[in-house]
Order: sequence, then structure tokens, then C-alpha cells
Amino acid sequence: MEQLDKTDIIILRILQENAKKTAKEIAQSLNLTISPVYERIRRLEKQGYIKKYVALLDKKRIDLSVTAFCHVSMRYHDEAFIEKFEKQIQSLQEVQECYHMAGKIDFILKINNKSLEDYHDFVKYKLSKIENIGVLNSSFVLKEIKHNSEFHI
Repeated sequence: MEQLDKTDIIILRILQENAKKTAKEIAQSLNLTISPVYERIRRLEKQGYIKKYVALLDKKRIDLSVTAFCHVSMRYHDEAFIEKFEKQIQSLQEVQECYHMAGKIDFILKINNKSLEDYHDFVKYKLSKIENIGVLNSSFVLKEIKHNSEFHI
């Protein structure tokens, strides 16, 4: 895999800021022609630097304003239980993010719901049905201070 050069990094920064920017617009801002910029973007995609393009939605506008971070501790830590948990979490559409952690807790889940009642139902009817969960602790976001999907490279 090729090393990123300065131009690649600038292109990645521009696309992180606005993925709808065209190769033409990026080329103009870099004082380059369209073709090499287009080829660089395709190479960055092919090499896996760019995983996919997404639209970031306003969670309040789509009525998912309650964000919870659920800390999960497992009863047993053998490979089969962890793999089963990970597979089951993948199927829960309410879980936006899931991280396997080192330390006192095993997993952190980020969950968005319409209301506290919906979160309660999610825990009661879905999350609690996953075997091997020992302890669940939930924290709720009062105010989002910083939310950024961009990596500083």
C-alpha cells in the first residue's frame, strides 16, 4: 500500500468535510487538473482509506433525540460468548456503535431512541434477551458538546 502524500491528505480532509465535493471542485482548490484528482480519489477508495460515503442526519429532525451509552459487563469471557454477543448486537438496529473495551466494562453501546420509554423497551425486550450479560449501566446524553466524524490526519 502506498504512503499518503500531502495531496492525498488534503483530498481526504476535503472529503471528510464535504463528501459531495466533486473531483472538479477539489482539483480547483488544489490548482490541479481533474483527472489526477479523480484517479487519486479512486486509489484512496480502492486502498481502503475511504470506506464509504454517508449522509450525517440530524437526530432531532428524525425524532431520535435520546442518546444513551450502555456499559455492558459479561458474566463469562470465553471466545464463544463474546462472538455470540457481537453477532447479536450487529442485528440490533438501535445500536449505532459498539466497542469491545479493555478494563472494568466489556462493551460500550451507543444507542439512539425517540424517548426514555423507547430505550426502556429496547433494554427490556431486546438487550436483556442476550444471554451472558452480567451488568448493564446506562448513561444519557444531556447535551451534545462536540460531535465530529472527521479524523485529523
